Amino acid sequence: MPTRDTGSDSGLSAARGGKPEHDEATFGAFVRKPAARRVAIDVSGQNAIEAVESLPDDAIEVGAIVDAYGLKGWVKVVPHANAGHGGDAMLATKRWWLVKGGEFKSARCLMSKIHSDTVVAQFAGCDDRDVAYALRGHTVHVSRSDFPKLTGDDEFYWVDLIGLDVVNEAGVAMGQVAGMIDNGAHSVMRVEFPDTAKDGSATTGERLIPFVGVFVKTVDQAARKIVVDWETDY
Repeated sequence: MPTRDTGSDSGLSAARGGKPEHDEATFGAFVRKPAARRVAIDVSGQNAIEAVESLPDDAIEVGAIVDAYGLKGWVKVVPHANAGHGGDAMLATKRWWLVKGGEFKSARCLMSKIHSDTVVAQFAGCDDRDVAYALRGHTVHVSRSDFPKLTGDDEFYWVDLIGLDVVNEAGVAMGQVAGMIDNGAHSVMRVEFPDTAKDGSATTGERLIPFVGVFVKTVDQAARKIVVDWETDY
């Protein structure tokens, strides 16, 4: 996602999990970094960008249009966190939803590809640089159902981790995943829990738990639970 992490925690920094190597290996990932030459193409149905009343219920924000690209109506998109964050989803789906100022648009993506640390794309009905330039500032959303399937047991989209309960190996509740952070080396879970302030009032505490195999023992999405090797006073 693959969850700006979610820039948005909606889903969504991207790092790829892999086979754990010793205790420092990353445990899972938001999303795999897409191959530089992967391209999604659909030349049928030349319908233009259209206004819609709402987004799909499973729409996830994965990036933002920051500029026009070239002279033929392509747009440049900065994926949340980096090119891998949601990049696979943008390359895989032919339908994007654009949002700006409370207005929603549906756009058919004819072609998309990785360009440096961005994604560039061409929409049906957008064949002029000025039209593409006018789309700056729109956030890009795609349906969660269009995210590519992750093949590894240790790979996860950040958006699917948000809201999961976190407990340690002793069964002590640590809180819920409120967000994910990419610190460059690995992913970090931002876990929130009920706490008490110095004045006795209720507040929300926060724990930052590295999402690496030495600390994260199991992720059970069906049970909505993550088991960690972590103490409450860390």
